[in-house]
Amino acid sequence: MQAAYYTGNQEFNIQPATIQPPQPGEVQLRVAYCGVCGTDVHIYHGAMAHRLRLPQVIGHEVSAEIAALGEGVTGWQIGDRVTVRPLQPGADDPSDNGQRHIGKNLTFIGIDSPGGMQSHWNVPAHTLHRLPENLSLKLGALIEPLAVACHDVRLGELQAGENAVVIGGGPIGMLIALVAKHKGAHVLISEPNPARLELAQAMGLTTVNPKDTDLVAEVEWFTNEAMADVVFEVSGVAAGVQAMTNVARARGRIVMVAIHADPKPVDLFRFFWRELRLIGARVYEPEDFEQAIQLAASGELPLDNLITQVSPLTDAKRVFETIDANPAGMKYMLQCDV
Repeated sequence: MQAAYYTGNQEFNIQPATIQPPQPGEVQLRVAYCGVCGTDVHIYHGAMAHRLRLPQVIGHEVSAEIAALGEGVTGWQIGDRVTVRPLQPGADDPSDNGQRHIGKNLTFIGIDSPGGMQSHWNVPAHTLHRLPENLSLKLGALIEPLAVACHDVRLGELQAGENAVVIGGGPIGMLIALVAKHKGAHVLISEPNPARLELAQAMGLTTVNPKDTDLVAEVEWFTNEAMADVVFEVSGVAAGVQAMTNVARARGRIVMVAIHADPKPVDLFRFFWRELRLIGARVYEPEDFEQAIQLAASGELPLDNLITQVSPLTDAKRVFETIDANPAGMKYMLQCDV
């Protein structure tokens, strides 16, 4: 067994690790692919250090086959193809309001506990979702970020025929745009990176570069002056926050997808004046994973186009360096079973 241990200071140590038998209620996975998430990149740059126990295996966008079953696990067999919903709910808190996927005591597998950048990985059986045989394990590693997009679109209450503006054309923004378009919405994606715009256009998405074109005027043209029913803020920058209130129509919905670690100015007058709604969207729920699997297996989304590079697990550090050097890239994956 090999594992990529993040040791801090933008360093990885690839080394053999002992395969541990699964504990009661756990399954042992033979990991096929592990995608590199934006969160993993933040960890690589020193964020969330207080949540890690270095050296630690990170990663959570995984496809795998079951290699062993722990005591008490039912409904699964060795060889089943799966992906992982990496949430471990903790003790209920009155403030949770029943929302265990964002509970106060929730821990995130791959950050707060070891993750999937290893050839074998033990996880709680309740985190598993079954992958159909017609879905490749490579695309199976996209289910977790696709589930994020499904969750965001669902919370935005987007309907067929509505106008949606996605601010930010990174991997999650691109997936949101694809899910929204598949739902029957009219989608415009705003992104300043020319290479990402070219990719979006190749996948049939309508785009605008806010550096070259006035975004508000473009949304007016795109919507025949109706403006956006739903705006997805996925950029994580101040300009996106400023734009989100300017392109929403009266009683429009704004879905906050990006993580804004630092406070940013928000035009609260626009919320009052146009009766806007701001909706926070974090991670996902089981139904989002099931929808993501169904969409991926249908072949109706051009998910292959989003995979920029697949590398062996031993190249983990080089992959993170490549991501830093290539801001136009989409999904980078580590193949863990070679």
